[in-house]
Amino acid sequence: MNLTPLPQTTELASTLLQAGLTIAVAESLTGGAVAAELASVPGISGALVGGVVAYATPLKHTLLGVDEELLDRRGAVDGETAVAMAAAARVAMTIDERVPDIGVATTGVAGPSAQEGKPVGTVFVGIDSLFGSHVVQLDFSSLVVPGDDVTSRNRIRQATVEAAIFNVSEFLARQ
Repeated sequence: MNLTPLPQTTELASTLLQAGLTIAVAESLTGGAVAAELASVPGISGALVGGVVAYATPLKHTLLGVDEELLDRRGAVDGETAVAMAAAARVAMTIDERVPDIGVATTGVAGPSAQEGKPVGTVFVGIDSLFGSHVVQLDFSSLVVPGDDVTSRNRIRQATVEAAIFNVSEFLARQ
């Protein structure tokens, strides 16, 4: 685990803290790495509410409350599902009736094989916030190293963490 935050993470944390905004995370393929990256910033407790790892598809429904029909119809690796996970993270991490201002979610295929007909490297970052929602579809197939599933998975997962941080920052900059 890298305990030194990426520069873009420090920048996002600063933006959140200065604006008095809170953030909640729901993760699938990143397995908690987005929350861990945010938590690496000193003082982030003023903004980071928490995170949920819902790696198995059924947990996206039972733990987060993502609509089961959506999961059946669209699957776990989908833009609508990513936004629903982000919205569900906000609801799940409400404290004393204070809903986190921003939810961010990651879902995708890190490999070694395709999932739900989606190729390795297909990733979605969902954002739900008091400003609205947004989804980004990413193609990290170029990060696949033939014959090296571990390196491929790690590269896709790390790129997804960085993309989640970047896209939340970009989303906030447009508000």
